[in-house]
Amino acid sequence: MSRPQSSRTASTNLVSGGGHRVLDGKIGIVTGGSRGIGAATCENLASKGCSLVINYTSDSSAEKTQKLAEQLQTKYGIRCLPVQADMGSENGPAHIVNTALNHFAHPKTRKFQVDVVINNAGVAGKTSLEDSDCEEFARLYNVNVRGPMLLMKAVLPYLPRDRSGRVVNVSSVSAALGFHEDGMYGGTKAALEAMTRTWSRELSERCTVNAVNPGPVATDMYGATSQEFQQKMSHWTRNAPLAAIRPEVDRQDLVDQAENAGGRPGYDHEVAGVIAMLCTPDGGWCTGSTICANGGFKFST
Repeated sequence: MSRPQSSRTASTNLVSGGGHRVLDGKIGIVTGGSRGIGAATCENLASKGCSLVINYTSDSSAEKTQKLAEQLQTKYGIRCLPVQADMGSENGPAHIVNTALNHFAHPKTRKFQVDVVINNAGVAGKTSLEDSDCEEFARLYNVNVRGPMLLMKAVLPYLPRDRSGRVVNVSSVSAALGFHEDGMYGGTKAALEAMTRTWSRELSERCTVNAVNPGPVATDMYGATSQEFQQKMSHWTRNAPLAAIRPEVDRQDLVDQAENAGGRPGYDHEVAGVIAMLCTPDGGWCTGSTICANGGFKFST
């Protein structure tokens, strides 16, 4: 008997089939777009017709990002611009916007509009209170909090003025669940959610602003975690309604790890689907909210 269609293939068919190009002609910025949730979000937005500025940080990601951009352009007929910039630096966010302006602006009128902003780039780290220091605090807060703030400040002149813009900030369940050694990292995500609520009011005539809060996601980062870490998270995972493993559907490595992990993590395209949903016209009546993108790992209230 043949194995059923994978969840990733099924998801891709749903978003790309049938002419669902509801973002045709729009331009989006995705930070941290070279891999994981960022790359999956680029795929989903591109399938809906959105041209993209794909931000990446390190030289080692340059080839991967360029290849992703070329694939999305060929597959979906949109325009893609890879931009290297460090979201943790003071000038990196503005560099992304300035490069996009020079690439996408009308050659004569210089008209330029950014319709979608996905603040996805982030760094993680676990540090106990006893071992916390200013260097690690700065590393986490500069990328996860100051970076999105500086990007939004740089993009502000180019946001729509008819409420059609969409901003989605990628937070984490760590903002609310109080995991051990997450005081600094969880604090950055709580700050991002606080800015989400404020920006939704300040930018109400320009765009909606929401956050999503993934739990564990089957990315390279999750794959590098220890069996001990996954076992510690298993008590939470077992309570997530959608984390129950499906041997006939889910990836074999996740099936093999499910007993220790308490189930499966999310797939990057599942989180991307929630992000992209908020970017469509159907998301126009939702703002200032943190939306569950974690299979019920943490219920949103």
